[in-house]
Amino acid sequence: MQQNLSYEVGDAPRLNAPALAATQETIADIANPRYVTSRTTKFEGYVWDVIREGIALDEGAEPFERDFLLHPGAVAVLALNDKNEVLLINQYRHPVRANLWEIPAGLLDIDGEDPVHAAARELAEETDLQAARWDTLMEFYNSPGGMGETCRIYIARDLSEIPAEDREERVHEEAEIVQRWVPLDEAVRAVLAGRIHNAASTNAILAADAAARCNFETLYPASAPFTAHPALREANYRGEIRPAEGL
Repeated sequence: MQQNLSYEVGDAPRLNAPALAATQETIADIANPRYVTSRTTKFEGYVWDVIREGIALDEGAEPFERDFLLHPGAVAVLALNDKNEVLLINQYRHPVRANLWEIPAGLLDIDGEDPVHAAARELAEETDLQAARWDTLMEFYNSPGGMGETCRIYIARDLSEIPAEDREERVHEEAEIVQRWVPLDEAVRAVLAGRIHNAASTNAILAADAAARCNFETLYPASAPFTAHPALREANYRGEIRPAEGL
């Protein structure tokens, strides 16, 4: 899993993030890892762990501790057809005891896999579709105060069905997946009325609607480095991520 963050004090000088934030002409988050003074694993799970770290905002400063969920990151796919409809899937989510309308999504849990390849894999596994055109729609941190989950959402177009003999068998919750093509404006109304709750889905639907109003000029390449993801940011700098080819 792509959780191999560098927890040692780095050699790079620390940024004066408050000063940068106060003077930014264009609003943008600031990558600025701080000094980690200690690290213990409080709980080790199947997919993610709970970590406790000591943090010093500056070298030599008094450290304090924070618990957070170490997450491998995720990708999600808003599939958009030539009728301006988005593909939503319905499946059971046990932590919230509900069947949710979502867009296809999955974890970045294969070492070295490019995020767009992971997105194409999830689209194929959950919908039996493939796409000839991929762009990045947006990125978000799911709950940055308590977990390291970072999600990139792609928009997939020029869709076609995967031949039956090449499709994956769906198991567990995915065996119950129901698919529905929904007009984008109808999906927006569902989000704003509080009828869709999955964070990746609500973000993607609203972002796609905004992008469509700008003739999709806000999209950026699917191959762009996923630098919002802490571990992938470091792996990209070290040249450990395979380039996205063949999509």
